[in-house]
Order: sequence, then C-alpha cells, then structure tokens
Amino acid sequence: MEQNSLVAMFFRTGERHPEATAFAAKVDGKYQPISYADAAERVRRIAAALVKLGVQPGDRVALMSENRPEWALTDLGTLAAGAVLVPLYATLPSAQAEYILRDCGARVLCVGGKDRLKMARELRERIPTLEHLVAFDGETLPGEYCLETLAALGVDAEATAEAERRTAALTRETLATIVYTSGTTGEPKGAMLTHGNILANLEGADRVLHISERDVFLSFLPLSHIFERMAGYYLALRNGAAIYYAESIFSVARNLEEVRPTLMMSVPRLFENMQQRILETAAKAPPLQRRLFDWALSVAMARCRTRLEGGFVSPALTAQYRLADRLVLRRIRARAGGRIRYFVAGGAPLPKETAEFFLALGLTVLQGYGLTETSPVIAVNVPSDARPEGVGPSLYNVEVRVADDGEICARGPSIMKGYWGKPEETAAAIDPDGWFHTGDVGYLDDAGRLHITDRKKSILVLSTGKKVAPQPIEVRLKTSPYIAEAVLLGDQRSTVGALIVPRFDSLRARDGLARLTNAELAAHPEVRRLLRTEIDRLTEGAADYERIKRFAVLERDFTIELGELTPSLKPRRAVIMEHFAPQVMSVFGE
Repeated sequence: MEQNSLVAMFFRTGERHPEATAFAAKVDGKYQPISYADAAERVRRIAAALVKLGVQPGDRVALMSENRPEWALTDLGTLAAGAVLVPLYATLPSAQAEYILRDCGARVLCVGGKDRLKMARELRERIPTLEHLVAFDGETLPGEYCLETLAALGVDAEATAEAERRTAALTRETLATIVYTSGTTGEPKGAMLTHGNILANLEGADRVLHISERDVFLSFLPLSHIFERMAGYYLALRNGAAIYYAESIFSVARNLEEVRPTLMMSVPRLFENMQQRILETAAKAPPLQRRLFDWALSVAMARCRTRLEGGFVSPALTAQYRLADRLVLRRIRARAGGRIRYFVAGGAPLPKETAEFFLALGLTVLQGYGLTETSPVIAVNVPSDARPEGVGPSLYNVEVRVADDGEICARGPSIMKGYWGKPEETAAAIDPDGWFHTGDVGYLDDAGRLHITDRKKSILVLSTGKKVAPQPIEVRLKTSPYIAEAVLLGDQRSTVGALIVPRFDSLRARDGLARLTNAELAAHPEVRRLLRTEIDRLTEGAADYERIKRFAVLERDFTIELGELTPSLKPRRAVIMEHFAPQVMSVFGE
C-alpha cells in the first residue's frame, strides 16, 4: 500500500506492530526499548506541542543531536505538525551551525548534549528568527523547554486536532526536510527533499534489501546524514524493524556483540579499521594460532575469488572451507553479533581488497552510491550478487546515464526539489529534462553495474595535459596497514605527489619506534622508507604519470573540527592544502 507521507508510513507500522520495539537506547548500562505504540503516542504529542508553540506548516525546525530515540521522535513529530526538519551534525562548530540556521530561517532549535545547549543559547541570542529552544539534556532556563515539558504542551485537544489535520493533509509533494550538503568545496547548500522523494527511495531500496519486522538495526552513523536517516532509520520503520542506537562510535564493536543486529549502515573507514584490527590481532597471536588464521583466510579468499569469477568450487576446497569456518571464521563473525545478514556501505569508495576480505569471512558488505540530493541512494549491490567492485545496478525507480564527459546523471522520483533559496544552483544541477548532474565521473559496465571513478572537480590535470583521478589511488593506498589517509597532489604540476597520514599505532608496533612521538615518526628515515615501499607496492601497474614521485608525511590526522574533513569524513582538499601548505610546497621542491 502506497503511503502519502513518512508520518503515515510510521503510524501504519505502529498499527500493525504496536508492541514491537521501534527504538532502544542504553539507560544505566542496559538497552531500554520503546514500542511502536509508545513512540506513536509521543510523536503525536510532540506534533501537537509544536502547533501549540505556533509552528506553522512549512516552518523549519532544526535538530542538533547525537543519535538517540529523541532524534527520531522529534523528527517525526516535526513532520506530523507539517513542519520541515533541518538536521545539523552534532559535531558542527558554531559558525557553521549559525550559517545553516540563518540560511533556512529556523524558528525552533532542538539540541542534545549540555555542550551543544550552551552553544544553542549563544546562537539564539544572535539569530532573530530563532524563537524557541528545546533541550534533550541539562537544566533549562526560563523560555526554554526540555522534551518532556514540550510534550506536555501537546496534551491539548485543540492543538491535537490541528496536528492531526496537518498530518492528514501531507502529500508526497510536501517538503519534509532540508539537508545541507557537507560540501567539500564552498558553502553548504540545503537540498530540499519532499516526503515523496524519500518514500520513493525507500521503495526502491526495499526491493533490494528486503527488510522485515524480524530485522534489527544498529545505528551509529549520524542521523543528520541522509544515508543513515533513510537506510538506517526510515527503512526500518517502514517494515516494523527495531533500531538500537550505539552508545558512540567508540562502542560499536561492543554494541555489535550486545545487540546482534541483522543489518548496519556504515562508511568504508569502519570496515578498513575492522580489517586492520583483525589482522593485527592475528599477527600478535601465538605462532600456531597465527598459522591457523593465515591458512583459514587463504582458503576463504580462494573460495571467495573462485565464486566471484564464476568458477567451480571443488569438493576439496569446500571441505577445507568448512573446516576453516568451524575453527576460525565463525568466531570472527561472532564478534559482529553472529547474525548479520549484510552491512551496507556508502559515503565513500570501499576498497576492493576490504570488500573481498569481508566476503571471504562470510560477512557481506553491499556497497552503494548516492548523494544528499538523490535522497540518497542511486545504486546498490544486490545481496544475491554482491561484488567487491562497483556500486551495483541502479534502483528500479532511478534512471542513470553517463554523459559524454563521463559525468553520472540520475533521474527519478527521489531527485530533490532543489536547493533552498538557490534557484541558479538548482538550475545548474538539474537540467530541463530532469537529469540531476552528480558531479561524479564513472561508467556502466556490460551488466549495468555502476562504477565511480572520482569527483569531476577532483580530477588532477597535470601540466603535461595528462589527467589523473586521485580517488582510486587514494583508496588503494589506504589499504596499507601503515597509511591512514592519503591526498594526491599535482594539479598544474608535471608530476603527482601526495600528503600521507600514517597509522601511527601500526608504526609504533615496529622495532625501535615504540617511544617516538608523531612528529618524530613523520621525520624518521625508516618510516619514509617503509611508506615509499608501500606506495610503490600499491601503485604497481599504474601509468607512469599516475605514479607518486614525492610525498610528505604529516604529523597528525585530518579532523572535522579544523574543517579538513566533512562530517561524513570526506577530505576537503582545498582546506587540507591550505593547512599543510609548507608540506605541499616541500613535495614539489618549492
């Protein structure tokens, strides 16, 4: 049955599965569930309370919090009141939050966390349109509301009736949310997504992922990112599944074992780190255990690659795999809870080697692709044919074509309405025929699977006229146990260079390096020799003009706080090159 709004979808699920767990979060060390029926009642009260505050249909309500049930309840309550939810990353510095709040004209700001409450109070003093402040934590001041007191306003017959009328009036064309792109260049733009945009994406994704009320999600990616919001939250609610919130990004490993999820959305960095930890643990094991692990992994990889190539898995290899699984592989899977159907990776490219590693272990990682402006999924690998390369075929309701210059274009009901207050940027992004120009370069293979090469603006044009796509090389370099980040340089230069952030802990595990500081490691001749060997090894087979001739080793990682990474952990090249200008100059001998 087709739904007209995200709120109607949620309420319908609540009617079908009233006693099932909708959300669960840790309280005093134990996960406390909230049923669909209880959640629906809270959503209705929040919607009525917003009506009581004077929030009108189409007004913007901003939300800045870590993942928690209150995030979802506030989101759904805002939508039920006919208002528009504007999510802000919990890690945003004040200046960036202020830009978004001013740009969208938010009337209400809901915040989680005492530190963010302090910042919110300062922002409220400076932003005239920001009338109301709702706090999930901490003591409120006069004129502010905690979520409980806000919900208490919703016990009002007139406001409740008005909220119900607004909910019933929602259509697929109603604006649901303005999601600001994290922006690797320039100021963030607010992508306007309607209820219909997101519902269409849910319908397309559900045909691939086949979610049911038996599924359990573990949520840790920021809900302010449309990938987690659609695939890790709305998709669960559409099907009556349960959402458990990780305590933090640092507790994911422990929460996986506690929650035993069947699905989890993530970014490639998590899988790269998991792979590294597994390999490091095996390397530190006693010799017999280490040899057993190496044998089991080699058997699993041989079986995996044979199957991917469409070859025949011999009875001997099958028998070896069963033994390897019983002795080693299933124990590794148990660390992920033991019942994962699959992970879904998005937000950045997943290295082929990492995808193969998890497939070999029996943990399927489905790589997908999309953008904020496309609600977000354009394409995703199919569980029955998970591939370590490419991002799979497009969803059934999304058209994809590749322009003459290699740019990927998408068209369909999940394409945004436009950029908030930016008609010229909207016209530049969506052509008269309805094609959204993604800014990404790629190709479709013979089987119709999409492959991403790089961002169009990231292509390095050497002074020789040769063009280098940095992303595939950077992704490959980060498969090294000694390289955490890599940023290629070379635009308008004669050769390619790189900035390298090493994995400092891995370096300190080597003889003679344990007590060195980051700065000492970055300058150490042995470290430079090791990184040079790794760079050459991982770029073997590249064209000569693509090879990294010189590189600089950095003393620290890139951070969100300094603006070097977007909240979704993508590097901002311009900022990085500015912050590390001396190192960039040293690469090219300036």
